[in-house]
Amino acid sequence: MEMHLFKNIELNNMPERMNNPFSYEPHPLCIEACRELQDELSQRNDWREEIDRGKMFGVLIVEADNSKIGYLRAYSGQIGGRSDWEGFVPAVFDYLQPDGYFKVHEAEISEMNQQIRQFEANETLIKAKNLIDDLQQKRQEVIANYQTKIKEAKEKRDARRQEALSAGTPLSEEEEKAMIKESQFMKAELKRQKKSINEKTAYETLYENYEKDLKSAKQLRKQLSEELQQWLFSKFQMLNAEGESKDLLEIFKDEAVKIPPAGSGECCEPKLLQYAYQHGYKPLQMAMFWWGESPKEEIRHHLQFYPACNGKCKPILHWMLPKTVFETQQTETTIYNKVETLYEDRELAVIYKPEGLLSVPGKDAAQPSVYALMRRKYQEATGPLIVHRLDMATSGLMIIAKTEFAYHRLQKEFLNHRVQKKYVAIVCGKDKESCNRILKEAEGGRGYISLPLIADFLDRPRQMVNREQGKEAITEYEVLERIDDTHLRLALYPKTGRTHQLRVHCAHQEGLNAPIIGDPLYGNEPATRLHLHAEEITFEHPMTGKKMTVTRKADF
Repeated sequence: MEMHLFKNIELNNMPERMNNPFSYEPHPLCIEACRELQDELSQRNDWREEIDRGKMFGVLIVEADNSKIGYLRAYSGQIGGRSDWEGFVPAVFDYLQPDGYFKVHEAEISEMNQQIRQFEANETLIKAKNLIDDLQQKRQEVIANYQTKIKEAKEKRDARRQEALSAGTPLSEEEEKAMIKESQFMKAELKRQKKSINEKTAYETLYENYEKDLKSAKQLRKQLSEELQQWLFSKFQMLNAEGESKDLLEIFKDEAVKIPPAGSGECCEPKLLQYAYQHGYKPLQMAMFWWGESPKEEIRHHLQFYPACNGKCKPILHWMLPKTVFETQQTETTIYNKVETLYEDRELAVIYKPEGLLSVPGKDAAQPSVYALMRRKYQEATGPLIVHRLDMATSGLMIIAKTEFAYHRLQKEFLNHRVQKKYVAIVCGKDKESCNRILKEAEGGRGYISLPLIADFLDRPRQMVNREQGKEAITEYEVLERIDDTHLRLALYPKTGRTHQLRVHCAHQEGLNAPIIGDPLYGNEPATRLHLHAEEITFEHPMTGKKMTVTRKADF
């Protein structure tokens, strides 16, 4: 496959450096390449049904040895069961060949799956299991009934002894011996019954052997699946900018998950870079966009650009791309100078956190954070300082606890939902009708969203809506202003504190279906920043009990 040359664009505005795939604004060349690709996709009737259900596509701007500039194209996974469509970079390793090692062994495992399902669905075995369960239950009932009989007999003997003692006429030797004999006999009989019950019938033995065989088959299936997956990962030999190679097992061995997630190496980004390195192209810029319907759980919008996923792609791309690609250009001093102290006393401080600053240190402890700055500023502080957090991309108010006493009091307020927070956001509806719908649903200008959230474990920190396993997440909202046909300024009042709650509730199709402007994870309109700001916070002072409200207007 040759690189694609641009059709209708002057190559004047060249990228200065390779962009970070996890945080980027699409370069004009990427936008044009994606537009050309989207025009072609709209004509692909043979793919229509599949890609309209949702598919990620990507482009990589490259420079050839002869200084020609063009772009490569890729799709994640397969389309129509193929990873070798003309005009797109191929898979890093094509394991889909019908007679290849992977497909042959995959078929063997599939056959095992079918046999296991047939065994589990066998009506005779299901009936046998029910009969054995009934038999065991009846045995337990026999034991329970006899134990009740023993208890009643003992109570009767005890009552007879008490009667004789009260009357002053001791039991005769014969009667006492009879009582003791009765007790011994009943205990021995109970022991015999238990022993009889524990002796399995031939029917039970046969069924137990079947269960052992089924368990062994499942263990063998699991072992074969893991071995096949390990073999597959070893075949994905990923190149880096220096021409070095590592397979996926080597790349992931130092990660928390250790084993690569299924589908690793099959996303657009590693496929594009691999092809570029193999053919001597210099990578300049990349971008990925979603085509088709929005999934029910994840938030994806048709034709919206998205960053690379963290679970599958982060370790791979950190191997494939130079370290300089991931270096942030904003200095620590620059961002710390944007922090403002709005209130302060001996117990606490209320500060303004700018967008782009972490609340607490991440994996890179040297990265600027509110905690690092506050620890440096309040060296005499005895408390943990950080009582609550804001997303890195969100600006706004944070309470800092300078003493242990203040920290525990404030933490209790947050846990008991006594702290009131007001956020402001600018959201973007799909069209004029979308904004009209939001205005109509917000009775008296206010509305309510309840969508349970769960972490996308393969793409943290992204969150998903999940009604079975998600945690309750509730947001009230208020329409403050209609900016134009498609944009609204909202006040958001979170009643729970889930990760990315406001961002997901605004963006999800079952929420407002109007993402916050500048949201790189869930949005559909790029901007220089996420237009979400924690504007106001109300709480009781931990020492005085006085109600305090601190406000700091957004810069947008």
